[in-house]
Amino acid sequence: MSEQSPQSQQLEFFEIPSPCIGVCESGPRGFCKGCFRSRDERLYWLKVDDATKRQIISACARRKRAVLARARKQGESSSTDELAQYNLFSDL
Repeated sequence: MSEQSPQSQQLEFFEIPSPCIGVCESGPRGFCKGCFRSRDERLYWLKVDDATKRQIISACARRKRAVLARARKQGESSSTDELAQYNLFSDL
């Protein structure tokens, strides 16, 4: 029997909540404009394990940063309404 590393033995006490913020509209690349998940990531959220959920949330944060960087690069002036939909990972 192989021993597990201390990291793999970490207990999860809380469920990882869905990153959905209620802005359910697909953008030009197929990702949700509110949470930046793909169609499959939204569809299978309740069926994947916590490690996969953390990977999805990390991918969403990267996608959000890319969208915001493109908007800044293009010099788009965003209204507060437009930025409100991108507040899910604002602390990243």
